Amino acid sequence: MNRARLLEDQGLDHEAHIDAGEILARLREAVPLVQCITNSVVVNFTANVLLAAGASPVMADVPGEAGECARFASALLVNLGTPTSEQRQAMIEAVEAARDAGTPWVLDPVGVGALSLRTTFARELLAHRPAAIRGNASEILALAGEGAGGRGVDAADDVEHTRDVAVRLARETGAVVAVSGPVDLITDGEWTVRVPGGSALLTRVTGGGCSLGATAAACVAAALAEGRPALHGAVAAHALHAAASETAAAEWGGPGGFAVAFLDALAAIEPAALSARELRLEPIGGAAAAAR
Repeated sequence: MNRARLLEDQGLDHEAHIDAGEILARLREAVPLVQCITNSVVVNFTANVLLAAGASPVMADVPGEAGECARFASALLVNLGTPTSEQRQAMIEAVEAARDAGTPWVLDPVGVGALSLRTTFARELLAHRPAAIRGNASEILALAGEGAGGRGVDAADDVEHTRDVAVRLARETGAVVAVSGPVDLITDGEWTVRVPGGSALLTRVTGGGCSLGATAAACVAAALAEGRPALHGAVAAHALHAAASETAAAEWGGPGGFAVAFLDALAAIEPAALSARELRLEPIGGAAAAAR
């Protein structure tokens, strides 16, 4: 099968280009409701990021209502930043309900590898089939059983070194795997997209990475609603954060002002600006491998 036919069969254009601007436009039109069971340190910032991007956050993270919410939400984020016993119970309840209802959900395995409780729990969650997994290189390696994790939430591994493991994890779980770094790497096990750009100031703001998981959930929901693969949504989320952080960093050199400017930039960015970014699909091992 030739490469153009492969792209056509997967709903991709013959230029192998993902139009992130179309995903953003759909998100703002639909205003997806994103349930966040997330790190207690980043709740406020995550909610503000979703609002700025054009989505609607709901922080339903207690047992008894987490599953109920997951059934009608557009998407669900499960972030393991502060996995209390009550929150873990809510997460199980929510992902089971999401699976039953067909609600796409994103796993952010914060600190996996470095800490044993969350590492074991994250691997248990994989059985509930997330639509996407987002983490730094060390977290993705540890989740796949190939590394010991980083220093807390900080990565100690290189993104490109993670490529083959990310591909394998995507194939084993059926999830899109997104690895954050200086150049983000995103794969569905058959295709890989690299998203360059962004500002390092995002790493100096509490919630810079965690909020990306929420945006990914919103964008995946928007992509799936358009009949596009989840890969498109994950790529669009990374492109959106990269573009907004570049704009914010150009205005502010420190993390305090940058955090506010980042929210403003998310709200102000036009879909056309994302459409102009080069987001090209690369087949894993060539078209022959993608045909398997």
